[in-house]
Amino acid sequence: MNFCPLYSGSSGNCSFVTCGGDSLLIDAGLSGKTIEGALHTIGAEARDLKAILVTHEHVDHVKGIGVLSRRYHLPVYCTEGTWEGMPSGVGAIDRGLRRTFVPGEDFYIGSMSISSFAIPHDAREPVGFRIWGGGGSVSVATDMGYVRKDVLEAIAGSSLILLESNHDPDMLMNNPHYTSALKRRIRSRQGHLSNGECAETVVRLAETGCRQVVLGHLSGENNTPELAYDTAVHAVTDRGLSLGQDILIDLAWRDRVGKVYEIL
Repeated sequence: MNFCPLYSGSSGNCSFVTCGGDSLLIDAGLSGKTIEGALHTIGAEARDLKAILVTHEHVDHVKGIGVLSRRYHLPVYCTEGTWEGMPSGVGAIDRGLRRTFVPGEDFYIGSMSISSFAIPHDAREPVGFRIWGGGGSVSVATDMGYVRKDVLEAIAGSSLILLESNHDPDMLMNNPHYTSALKRRIRSRQGHLSNGECAETVVRLAETGCRQVVLGHLSGENNTPELAYDTAVHAVTDRGLSLGQDILIDLAWRDRVGKVYEIL
C-alpha cells in the first residue's frame, strides 16, 4: 500500500491511496486539473482511480469531486448528511455514482477495506477513514475540534496517520484578519486541532503502536510547519520516546504535493 497527501490545508485537501493495483482519493478539494496534475507528478493517473471518499462537505474537501466523477465515471462515497450539505457549486454527480454509508460502517473498494468513523466538526455528518490493505493500514483524521476516545480507538495502531495540526493558539488569537467569531469556531470542540492538542495525540498514538504520523491541514495564517513539527517532536521526546525509532513525524503541505509513503 502507498499513501500520498497530495495537498492538505484550508486551501484544499486531497489524499491518494493505492494497493494491489486499486487506487482511490480521500477528498478532492481542489480543481480537477490540479488534482490530475498532482497525480501525474507521483506517477499515477486519474483515469485509474476506483472511487473518491469524502470526509465532509466543506468546499476545501469537495471542490473537484463533480468534475472528476463525471470525467472518469468515479463513484463518490459520502454519508447522507454530507450529500445533503454538499454545496451546489460542486456540480452534478450522476445518481448512479452516488454511494451512501453511515459513520462506523465498513466496506470494500477493490483490494482495500474501508473503515469509517464519526469525527467532531461543524459539518453535517463528518467522518474520518482508515484504509486497510497489504497487511497495513493508513488513517486520515483531520478537521476535528478534539480527539474523542472513539476516534483514538478507531485509528490506534495504524501504520500511518494523517493527523490535523491546524493552528498555534497564540498566532490565531493575535491574527488581526480573523473575527472573534471565527477564532471561537476554530478553537471550539467542533473546530480544528491546535498544535498542542495534535502533539498530545501523537504521543498517545505512539503508545498504541502507530509508527508514523504526518501532520496535516496546517493553517496558512495561524501556523508554520516549523511550529507544528517542533511541538509534536517536543511532546514525543518529553515523554521519553525516541524520534525515528518509536515514531516518525513528517509534514503534509498546503501548496505542493507531499511525499509518497510506502506502508509495509
